[in-house]
Amino acid sequence: MAQETTSRIIPQPKPAAHNGLGAPAGRTMLSPKARRRSGVGLWLWLVLILALAGVGYYYFYYQPKSAQTTASAGSAAAAGNAVRVVTATAAKGDIGVYLTGLGAVTPLYTDTIQSRISGQLMKVLFTEGQMVKAGDLLVQIDSRPYEAQLAQYVAQKEHDQALLDNANIDLQRYQTLWKQDSISEQTLAAQIALVKEDQGTVDSDQAQIDATKLNITYCNITEPIDGRVGLRLVDPGNYVQSTSTTGLLVIVQVQPITVIFTIAEDSVPAVMAKLNAGQTLTVEAYERSGFTKKLATGQLLTTDNQIDPSTGTLKLRAVFQNTDNALFPNQFVNVKLLVDTKTNVVLVPMAAIQHGNQGAFIYVVDPDSNSVSMKSVTVGTTALDGSNAEITSGVSEGDIVVTNGVDKLQDGSKVIVTQPGAAGSTNAPAATPPASIGGGS
Repeated sequence: MAQETTSRIIPQPKPAAHNGLGAPAGRTMLSPKARRRSGVGLWLWLVLILALAGVGYYYFYYQPKSAQTTASAGSAAAAGNAVRVVTATAAKGDIGVYLTGLGAVTPLYTDTIQSRISGQLMKVLFTEGQMVKAGDLLVQIDSRPYEAQLAQYVAQKEHDQALLDNANIDLQRYQTLWKQDSISEQTLAAQIALVKEDQGTVDSDQAQIDATKLNITYCNITEPIDGRVGLRLVDPGNYVQSTSTTGLLVIVQVQPITVIFTIAEDSVPAVMAKLNAGQTLTVEAYERSGFTKKLATGQLLTTDNQIDPSTGTLKLRAVFQNTDNALFPNQFVNVKLLVDTKTNVVLVPMAAIQHGNQGAFIYVVDPDSNSVSMKSVTVGTTALDGSNAEITSGVSEGDIVVTNGVDKLQDGSKVIVTQPGAAGSTNAPAATPPASIGGGS
């Protein structure tokens, strides 16, 4: 059987009309490949523009600064690599020789007020922490039992006084009768003894009266010293006894007040020499954190009579007026005792003193050559606050010493003084009074 072949006719698109240049007439359509080539070209142009801008920035801005840096380095090399330093001028002044120690504020007097009689506490006439004067009334105890006892003793004395008066009348009569030889001498002697007995009874009554009056006085407790009252230990209404050991209150004298401190036994001869010569030694009290905040200035009052063999120290007592109440009882303080004052000595800042294998040394500036020389020095008294130090040899008055920048120096190094100091400036030692500079010899 023969197969039938079926054919389908597919219509062909009409050819597009072209213009004279060979391009399709109407809207021009780019292929995807052509569009990619166009985008790459645009980015290449942008990169080229940015590169040219960077070259221009480097040429106009960075290149001149590099030239300036090179010129500055060349100038420094031309100056011989001089080191910038801070200096001060050695000057003459006074410095104190101090002994230091740890002390405790101790009142001159501490009184624990106790009742000398037994009775009910009626009134408390003080405020806790109050400053009181000697003679001020503090506490009142019930005095009525003693007043009643006083009345009883007074009545007893009147009775016994009447007996004494009657015995004296009989004695006068017996003396007259004895002169008339009307009574025996024994009768007269017995009457004389009776008079003395009655007189003794009257005297005993008077003593009891005086004791009772004294107890009534004790019912009103007054302030024995000037000082500050502490916290009360007994409240009103309580029954107090004369045998109690706790007391009613405690009073301490705070104006003036003392500080007890210790010094090493090696320093005792220097202190005793000053005291035996009648000199007054100045003592300064500082807060216990260090010698930064001064609390009060006083005088050395006395010393203990023996050295403590367990610590090798001697106790000293200094007195302070304490008008501002800066010192408080049992407060721990640091103490500076001025033993001597060195006058007209060469002083330099502590920062100028360096230490090496050969000992202490200082860099001294030669202003003519702008160079430094290393000089060995002998350090004397130094200030406790770390400000100044005495130089006994190696540096003279007027020498310019380096205080900052010494870590970059060697003997003969060239320097540039950035902050030259002078006597009295912040970079140079000043002639300070001995009370404001401390040190140890």
